[in-house]
Amino acid sequence: MSDAAVQPENAPTYTLWQMVLYMLKLGTIGFGGPVALVGYMHRDLVEERHWISEGDYKEGMALAQLAPGPLAAQVSIYLGYVHYRLIGATLAGLAFVIPSFFMVLAIGWAYVRFGGLPWMQAVFYGVAALVIGIIAMSTKKLTQKSIGRDKLLWAIFVLLTAVTVITQNEVAWLFLASGIVVWLWRVPPKAFKRGGGSGTIGGGMAAIAALPMPAVPAVASTHTLTQIALFFAKAGSFVFGSGLAIVPFLYGGVVTEHRWLNDKQFVDAVAVAMITPGPVVITVAFIGYLIAGLKGAIVAAIGTFVPCYLFTVIPAPYMKKYGKLPAIVAFVDGVTAAAVGAIAGSVIVLAQRSIVDMATALLAIVTAALLWRFKKLQEPVVVAGAALLGLVLYPLLH
Repeated sequence: MSDAAVQPENAPTYTLWQMVLYMLKLGTIGFGGPVALVGYMHRDLVEERHWISEGDYKEGMALAQLAPGPLAAQVSIYLGYVHYRLIGATLAGLAFVIPSFFMVLAIGWAYVRFGGLPWMQAVFYGVAALVIGIIAMSTKKLTQKSIGRDKLLWAIFVLLTAVTVITQNEVAWLFLASGIVVWLWRVPPKAFKRGGGSGTIGGGMAAIAALPMPAVPAVASTHTLTQIALFFAKAGSFVFGSGLAIVPFLYGGVVTEHRWLNDKQFVDAVAVAMITPGPVVITVAFIGYLIAGLKGAIVAAIGTFVPCYLFTVIPAPYMKKYGKLPAIVAFVDGVTAAAVGAIAGSVIVLAQRSIVDMATALLAIVTAALLWRFKKLQEPVVVAGAALLGLVLYPLLH
């Protein structure tokens, strides 16, 4: 299929380099984890700049939820693909990931050089609570925009929120099931009788079934770097949901199975990911650095993000070609409602872990109130303030 065959109806209102610079900026100052990051993309690119249509954004969210890999990174890759295809996807994805990669490398060097970072727990105490306020506001906006007044979508939203809170995990098959339910509701089974035309379930199913999935490389070696590459490629290929979903998988392999890190080092690695901007999954670079230095960091990052890239760009042309069919629109709406419900549930789960006393509860509430009152308030300024508060309050309260 040629790129020309899937060109969008409307020409882009921005240049490729504007998109790259935006992703570079978001990767540099975008705090709050995957929930907040996809919220920023919607606010900035859909609502304010109008570079990306609501439909294209929903397609990207649906694809990112259905495919394994980190949510925010996949959405950034897809949004780069929308108008500038493979080169756009590649540059947007790299621009989004590279800033936090270098930040994590610097922290990793300091961690090894000075034997741990005692201040990290204090910073995380303040920033983690603030992040809850940020992502709560982002989720509110995303919910209002994506679900509207549709009762079926609200039912899916509530169900996925509850499941995520109860299981403290994102149940991948429910995303697919939600899409099929909305599909069948809006395009009833009688459509089968028309033989799979452009708006039928049969035609839509054929479109979804046509999406190819890349194979996971199978290479055996006892060399440390090869072990790192294979383990993190597996993590990037089989873990669904937000970047936070990869943490339990990493713990099982890094601490329990391979014993590359101890418990404290792993907890510190997760804290580094939370207090740095960009995708949470960049913690893999910190882990790789602790295991095998600079080479380990590079191999771990490549191993994690290459599957995520492939799972996005390979199905993307089919999503663009068939994404406007009524059946596919219904499917995407169902998956999006499920995704937003899971995101809302993850906010509650994270709040349970991050809001540990009255001080952190007040910080989260004040953050949400400030973002509600001052629409143009810059998140990096708020994050810096929370970090300083953490450094002051944590020693006093603990």
